[in-house]
Amino acid sequence: MSVATEHALATIASILDKPESTKRDDRASAPVPNSPARRAAGTVVSFDQADGYTKIGPGPISAIRFRWTARRGEDGYYVDETVGPTSIAVSSGPMTAEAAIDMVDTRAREAAERFEALKNEMTGKGAFAPVEPGRT
Repeated sequence: MSVATEHALATIASILDKPESTKRDDRASAPVPNSPARRAAGTVVSFDQADGYTKIGPGPISAIRFRWTARRGEDGYYVDETVGPTSIAVSSGPMTAEAAIDMVDTRAREAAERFEALKNEMTGKGAFAPVEPGRT
C-alpha cells in the first residue's frame, strides 16, 4: 500500500472514529442508544403520515449521504432516493403507504449496517463482511 493511500485511509478513519456526541446528526428519527442500524430501523409512523416520511443515511460527508423520502402520487406512494443535496431522485413505486415506509426503513437500516462494517474495517475494530452476490 502506498504512503498516500495509508494517509488517506488514516484520515478517513480519524473522521469516522469521532465520538457520536461531536458529530452533527442529520437523521430524521430520534437517536436510540444502540447502533446506527437500530436507530435507522425503529421509527413508528401511522400510514396516513407516510407522505414526506424521510430517512437520511450515515456518513461524515453530506455530498455522498443517501436520503430516502416517501411521497404520495396519483396512484399510490413512491420512494425517492437521492445522493447528496443536488442529485436527481431515483423513484420506486407505486406502492402502498406501508410498503413505502418499509422500503425507507429497510434502505436506511442496510446503509447504516454497511457503513458500520466499513468503518470497523477501516479502523481495525472488526472484519468487513463481504456483500453476498446479488445484493448491493
